[in-house]
This record gives sequence, structure tokens and C-alpha cells, in this order.
Amino acid sequence: MNLLPIPAFSDNYIWMLHDARHALVVDPGDAEPVLAALRLHQLQLQGILVTHHHADHVGGVAALREATGAHAWGPASEKLPQGIERVQGGDTVAAPGGPWQVIDVPGHTAGHIAYFSTSAQPQPVLFCGDTLFSGGCGRLFEGTPQQMQASLDRLAALPDDTQVCCAHEYTLSNLRFARAVEPDNTDLSRYTQHCQSLRDNGQPTLPSRLETERRINPFLRTRNAAVAAAAARFDAQVQPQEPASVLAGLRQWKNVF
Repeated sequence: MNLLPIPAFSDNYIWMLHDARHALVVDPGDAEPVLAALRLHQLQLQGILVTHHHADHVGGVAALREATGAHAWGPASEKLPQGIERVQGGDTVAAPGGPWQVIDVPGHTAGHIAYFSTSAQPQPVLFCGDTLFSGGCGRLFEGTPQQMQASLDRLAALPDDTQVCCAHEYTLSNLRFARAVEPDNTDLSRYTQHCQSLRDNGQPTLPSRLETERRINPFLRTRNAAVAAAAARFDAQVQPQEPASVLAGLRQWKNVF
């Protein structure tokens, strides 16, 4: 299936998968860009996946369902628009490109979920919403550092070649912070140059690869001694041997970076 990031708002991506006939979209905060893509590619929307309740991820669901009749799935424990089938970690969603494995990833919101499939493309596909970004992670609006650490550990355990489909183009900003945390990380330096070149040419930096994120993303590297030491230098209360404590320090640092 073809994997497309549809730009929305200032920096959102609404992800679309299609086989030239039928389509799936993820986190449609705005219906219009999706409807335009459906018309352009002459597609029938059959499925909508929602990762969490924030307006920039669900704002277009009702209009899309009304226009297309597409079935929608979303997190079991969050307040969502009417008509969305509720799912949770361990469930399987039979939507285009699937079956999709549902993974509980609380932290950014209390009921955030992600979707993972090995069938959509030659490489596995992960729709992670605002939990994992390239070079970063989501703010902890409703969850705890312990929850976010456990959520990121679940995602980090997926296969190396997993395509990481984040919901925002935050990559260059995240990488500036990551380089402050690990200035001597040569993988990070190379990846930053690659992403800057993509953006200079008007291209998205996403999807990323999970193998890459493990090498360059400080929030997936909380057990790395250099990352833990940097977090402790920012916040003396960080316990370097406790990954969730390191994550909490990193997230606070990133919030004011």
C-alpha cells in the first residue's frame, strides 16, 4: 500500500495508506485535506484510526464519516466523537493495511494508543500519534514519566525496520535539543544533516526508522550513561540509574529548551 503524509494545520501530518482504490487515514484533525487527497487519487475511504483525543487529531472524524461512511476506531478510555469503535492494547483492528495491533502508550494523554502492522508495506508501519516523535517524545499532558517510559519501551521493542509515522513535523527542533543532550553522538550529527536536507527541499522528515530512533533519540536512550548524565546536569534531582527519572529530567529540559 502507498503511505502518504498529508500536511494539515501548521505542522501536523494526517497519515494515509491506500492501494489505489481504498484508503485508511490516521488522526484526521481536519477533514478537508483528506477529502482533497481522496478526490485527487480517486479513493474510497474505508477506515479511520485515532490515537488520542486532542482536537488536532479528531477534528475531522465526524465530517469524514458523514462524507464517506468510513469506520473509525479509537482509544477505549478517552472522550471521542460519537460513532468511534473503542479499542485498547491487545486488540486487533481489521482495517485496510492490517490487521493492526493496538498498543497502549499512555503518557501524552492518559489513554493514548498506537497502531502497528506488518502487512501494510514491505517494512512494518507504526502510527504512534504524539507519543514518539523523530528525535523526541510528546509532552506529558495527562500521564506520568513512568507511564511514558513504559510506553516508549514498548515501541522501542518493535522491529528495527519499523517505519515510525509520527503526527507532527517536529524533527529539526527535536534534533537541536538531542544534540544539546548528546553533542558527541555522530549518528545524531549525520541524521541531523539528512533531515535538514530533506526540509531544505520541501520534503517531510518522516517516516523515520525505529533503528535510527534508538541511536539518536534521547527519550529512547534514557539508559545511556551520557544521556543520563546530561539530564542530571540539568536537574540535580534526576536519578541517573532510573530511566523514568532521566526521562522526566529530559522532558522538563526540552519544555524550556
